[in-house]
Amino acid sequence: MKIRNTDIKVIEGDITQLEADAIVNAANNKLVMGGGVAGAIKKKGGRIIEDEAVKKGPIKVGEAVATSAGNLAAKYVIHAATMGMDFKTDEVKIRNSCKNSLMLAQELKISSVAFPALGCGVGGFPLLASAKIMAQEVLKYLRENESPLKEIIFCLYDKESFTVFNKGVTAYLEYITQKLQAGPFTTVDAIIEIDDDSIVVIKRSNPPFGYALPGGFVDYGESLEDAVRREAQEETNMELVELEQFHTYSAPQRDPRFHTIGTVFIAKAKGKPKAGDDAAELKIVKLSETGKLDFAFDHKKIIQDYIRYKRKDAC
Repeated sequence: MKIRNTDIKVIEGDITQLEADAIVNAANNKLVMGGGVAGAIKKKGGRIIEDEAVKKGPIKVGEAVATSAGNLAAKYVIHAATMGMDFKTDEVKIRNSCKNSLMLAQELKISSVAFPALGCGVGGFPLLASAKIMAQEVLKYLRENESPLKEIIFCLYDKESFTVFNKGVTAYLEYITQKLQAGPFTTVDAIIEIDDDSIVVIKRSNPPFGYALPGGFVDYGESLEDAVRREAQEETNMELVELEQFHTYSAPQRDPRFHTIGTVFIAKAKGKPKAGDDAAELKIVKLSETGKLDFAFDHKKIIQDYIRYKRKDAC
């Protein structure tokens, strides 16, 4: 598929054999090249790649540096630090390392770059989640920059990984670009009051990870009220009643994926709370306990605003 002037491809193959201008190495922050993709790059490209990289390290996790590509067909290797020496990674580390790799490719003024599945080797990060995170960063980068990149390739070594990544990247980007269009994207969220001191929150099963208020995107032809009722039903198995519009949030950085404008509703609900397909978990949490949870987006701020609103209303 194509976004602006850049072709996005997902292929099955050996990244060390690609003739892309740059290939990306899922590195540790000391840039020592051991096993996995890094080991394969060093084996085929030569020790010179690691020697150059180590001289530029250590770097912060999430940052990226470039070296020559030794005996490889590529011109450069971009070393993206997806983890420290503890070999642990997460959404933020993968997101930042992908973003900084793209920005470095832009600085190098190259026309093609190839990525492996960042974080999915020794880091053990789920393939589909990595695919969606990287797709989100590619989309954000291409929309916000005049990029010299004509081709961004996701290269997976085996059939199973290719199948997962093809779904996570191609299908996801087609949904965003063709169905949701250019944005800003319109979202809705619900503060579902169980009693005067408790609300419903869900744990997201897709990146960005963390707890969140039930909600999601508004579909074409759908009102805000219909959308929040539908999303609440899908994620909590509850029917919203006594719906009241609370506030609209529009800060461009409120969502790490792209610019969203979200309207929040306060509501009561009928039915037994149960996590839906898009929710990994559902909690009924006291307002006094919400500060202990890690929330996605700006939902912690929204809940804090809601608590202040309730206190003011009680006076």
